[in-house]
Amino acid sequence: MSTPIRWGILGLGTIARAFATGLAAVPEAKLAAVGSRSVFKAKEFAREFGAARIHGSYEDLAKDPDVDAIYIATPHPMHKDDAILCLNHGKAVLCEKPFCVNAKELEQVIAVARAKNVFLMEAMWTRFMPVMAKVREWLAAGRIGEPRLVTADFGFRCAWDPASRLLTPTLAGGGLLDVGIYTVAFTSMVFGPKPSRIAGFAHLGETGVDEQAAFILGYPGGGLASLTCAVRTETTQSARIDGTEGRIEIPSPFWKATRATLTAGGRTETIDAPHKANGYEYEALEVGRCLRAGLKESPIVTLDESLALMRVLDQVRAQFGLKYPMDG
Repeated sequence: MSTPIRWGILGLGTIARAFATGLAAVPEAKLAAVGSRSVFKAKEFAREFGAARIHGSYEDLAKDPDVDAIYIATPHPMHKDDAILCLNHGKAVLCEKPFCVNAKELEQVIAVARAKNVFLMEAMWTRFMPVMAKVREWLAAGRIGEPRLVTADFGFRCAWDPASRLLTPTLAGGGLLDVGIYTVAFTSMVFGPKPSRIAGFAHLGETGVDEQAAFILGYPGGGLASLTCAVRTETTQSARIDGTEGRIEIPSPFWKATRATLTAGGRTETIDAPHKANGYEYEALEVGRCLRAGLKESPIVTLDESLALMRVLDQVRAQFGLKYPMDG
């Protein structure tokens, strides 16, 4: 086995714990260091997940010479600055989705990564799961003919807290950026990242963010995607691809899929692929694979695709009439 990729985690909230759990299942990786603005939190996290070193600032983590790659797990309004900090110190970056709040921010991050010649990838973990790899295989083989319709949904009901990350405009709250990105990325896997038409509606709640939304993406070849997301409404969280000769169904929750069913020609085929850990291990494996191959981005989730999807989110938000303070 080659030398393990030495990981750092920047920001130690709930999503960081999920990533650390998945990372523990990757033999070619190890958690080398963690960084938090709270030394106490860093100590507790390091103790639980076996990190060798703790840092009481993000800059100290970025400077750590014994870290190869950093997973950024801060709230998305912080992603731009945190990613640029790490890239400027030569660290490969896996940045939690959504990559940034808007396309303008992401353009700046990508420019730094390319100027510094450092690896950068959006942590669109769903894309790397074995079930999704099988779905792409089915599509490439034409098993459902030509894909024509995508339906995907991701919604849940959060507790009412106007100051929470999910409901606060200053933290870029709302359903689209938090969970709607999953539905857009899933559609991109089928039709590509650049729709030619966008129509969307949202309910902007008391705090001004999109509590629930529905939008349609139209593609040059005639493909259509009907997508929904929410942070104050329980939904099915399933996905489906309908083609000219069959369909692929991914049951709830599609965003951490372990099963998919293909129906075509009167026959049904199902793949079951339980995660080795919790599903986060696959994006860590992809980063390790890319770094060992000398790649500066993943061919499965490219920087151009991430930027195109960020532009889609910007356009969808414009349809909602939702603007964040950091949009300028």
